[in-house]
Amino acid sequence: MKRNDVAQMIDHTLLAPQATAAEVKELIEEAARLHTFSVCVSPNQLPIETPDSVKVATVCGFPSGAHATVVKAAEAADSVAKGADEVDMVVNLKLVKEHDWDAVQADIHAVKEACGDKLLKVIIESAALTDEEIVKCCEASEAAGADFVKTSTGFHPAGGASAHAVALMRKTVGDRLGVKASGGIRNAETAQAMIEAGASRLGLSSSAAVLEGYED
Repeated sequence: MKRNDVAQMIDHTLLAPQATAAEVKELIEEAARLHTFSVCVSPNQLPIETPDSVKVATVCGFPSGAHATVVKAAEAADSVAKGADEVDMVVNLKLVKEHDWDAVQADIHAVKEACGDKLLKVIIESAALTDEEIVKCCEASEAAGADFVKTSTGFHPAGGASAHAVALMRKTVGDRLGVKASGGIRNAETAQAMIEAGASRLGLSSSAAVLEGYED
């Protein structure tokens, strides 16, 4: 793949809780230079101004997913009102581990409703799940109207993205939903493995380092 093709798959990300407005400004400037698809920042950074070519993504119920559904929905609605084009929500892992799939779906659906016509990605923390749980999370996300499923927050001690999880997620959702690989992707080799496994979006904080491994 060419560098610009990969760049247009990247959500250039800064989600450190101590990130400052100045650091977000640098993130946006770097995203513009690298031609990434979007920047992804915490909700407390919104609203932000980006070039027309760079979308604004944010997170919801982050990083634990253990927020009440009404709180997640309110957070998503507030972010959209402040200009977010995309929202990455964290699934309720308690409900996932209890295999209460109707409740998992309802949690996601409430956030999708709050997003309106904006794109919703569902972070399932795949490294903390069994293969069966990964499949069920993807099915619940699709049934709830989500647009993407996403591997990881990058904050869970179980780890980040794996090519195995991405491939399983892609097999489950087919071409009906996007698949975002995020967490621990720091070089072109890892990024390419995720793309070949079926990722259509990459969440990266090391975007420049990854793109250096691709030719123009």
